[in-house]
Amino acid sequence: MTGTERIERWSPGDQILWRYRCHAPDLTGHGIEICRPVTVVRDTDEVIAVWMAPGTECVKPVLADGTPVHEQPLATRYTAPRTVVRDRWWGTGVLKLARPGEPWSVWLFWDPGWQFKSWYVNLEEPRTRWAGGIDSEDHFLDISVFPDRQWVWRDEDEFAEAQRVGLIGPEKARRVRSAGQEALGVIQEWGSPFRDDWQRWRPDPAWPVPELPADWASVPARLAS
Repeated sequence: MTGTERIERWSPGDQILWRYRCHAPDLTGHGIEICRPVTVVRDTDEVIAVWMAPGTECVKPVLADGTPVHEQPLATRYTAPRTVVRDRWWGTGVLKLARPGEPWSVWLFWDPGWQFKSWYVNLEEPRTRWAGGIDSEDHFLDISVFPDRQWVWRDEDEFAEAQRVGLIGPEKARRVRSAGQEALGVIQEWGSPFRDDWQRWRPDPAWPVPELPADWASVPARLAS
């Protein structure tokens, strides 16, 4: 998954990595703070869709003493020393959708028994493709969208704190807010992917759960988005 050959499109069933870079400064020392092996569902000019299966081994950030990040008080959450650990995704699976160039991805969540729960708009840097997967940078601010088309901002306190400690500067913060407003426009118009009936999608039962490779933090040659 870490070759340097140019890959134009992945095929359904291919296994890749979906990663998020650390913010500056890099408190983990790895350059990457989130890495999730996923299976490709669709990869076209319009959308890339991937499936993160229950039980997938992932990489996530924790504080240097092992404390989960979200248990740290907000005032020091983004300045305390960090590291990363290997863990598993124990929730129901997540379907991730992203359109080329858009500064967000849309995740679909289900409750047990495939009861659709919500969409989650993750505001992030437009993704960069490489031979083994996709890299981005999380922008803290998010939006939850429910089946009745109601929506709510998420993590506004974390977005504000990231600005206070300098992880996001004023110009970048304006870009993130603008991206959020653009995403809200898509939600209010019920554009793609909300109108595309992805909540009825199901994974191929023959797909194995992808493995987390030892070189998950490697720095690859970049390809076009």
